Amino acid sequence: MRVLIAEDDALTRHILQRAVKSLGHECLLAKDGAEAWRMHESEPYIDIIISDRMMPGMDGIELCRRVRKAGEDWYTFFIFITSLGEKGDLIDGLKAGADDYLTKPLDHEQLQAKLLAASRVTSLHRRLNEQNEELEKLNVELFATSRRDPLTMLGNRLRMREDLETLASRIERYEHSVCAMLCDIDYFKAYNDNYGHVAGDDVLKKTAEAISDNLRKGDAAYRYGGEEFLVILPEQNVRSAAAAAERLRGRIEAMRIPHTDREQPEIITISIGLAELRPGEKRSAENLLKEADKALYEAKENGRNRVEVNGACHR
Repeated sequence: MRVLIAEDDALTRHILQRAVKSLGHECLLAKDGAEAWRMHESEPYIDIIISDRMMPGMDGIELCRRVRKAGEDWYTFFIFITSLGEKGDLIDGLKAGADDYLTKPLDHEQLQAKLLAASRVTSLHRRLNEQNEELEKLNVELFATSRRDPLTMLGNRLRMREDLETLASRIERYEHSVCAMLCDIDYFKAYNDNYGHVAGDDVLKKTAEAISDNLRKGDAAYRYGGEEFLVILPEQNVRSAAAAAERLRGRIEAMRIPHTDREQPEIITISIGLAELRPGEKRSAENLLKEADKALYEAKENGRNRVEVNGACHR
């Protein structure tokens, strides 16, 4: 272990150093509390501090308080060394955060016992910290997983609802428009019936990948339900969003996934409906989605494999 000795008396410091090294530990030396604190800040992973109670400048009590206040990411076991007549001061040391104490004159076996106990305590803290870190990572992963569609890896309905709740306030705060792009795979039921659900799932995944690849930074995509996908496009107006939608439509068409159980073209295509919400408009996110859904319906009615905005074809 790495042991820092904070002791203003040179003889005691030397005795402690020899004893600690004889037990196989690395030893760092500080002549007072201030120097010990600087070393604690700059030296990584100090396992144990053995400190005198009374030192000029920063005393051992203040040093201990600072070490404890620094945090628990790396627990440092703190031992006060004190004379037999100073035992009354031990309560103050323990209140400041000390773990144990040694008495002067130094007893080698007592030191060995204290360091063994310190090793067990610090090892326990390390394991607890590692477990806490693993739990934190797991919680982050669980949070993300619970908001992600397992098939397409896009956001699911829960993530979509959470994001849409903050959409209106973001529009007003940043004073920019936002567009909603609702996409639907054409004749998907017929594809599933003809090719099977495994092939259908593969089409959904490939469509989701194309959508993800088409996103700008700040855009968000969700599996809206079944074969429908929602894309939210902040800081875009209808014109720029229509261009992005057309690129996506063209990319799906260019994949040339066969779909013989439909009218021409005998490949997988998508239809897209667009709607825009501008700053100052007293409409909710639900209204925006309804308008995008209406535009998508028009795209379906007008022949599919097209982009519609407010009834106007932008193919």
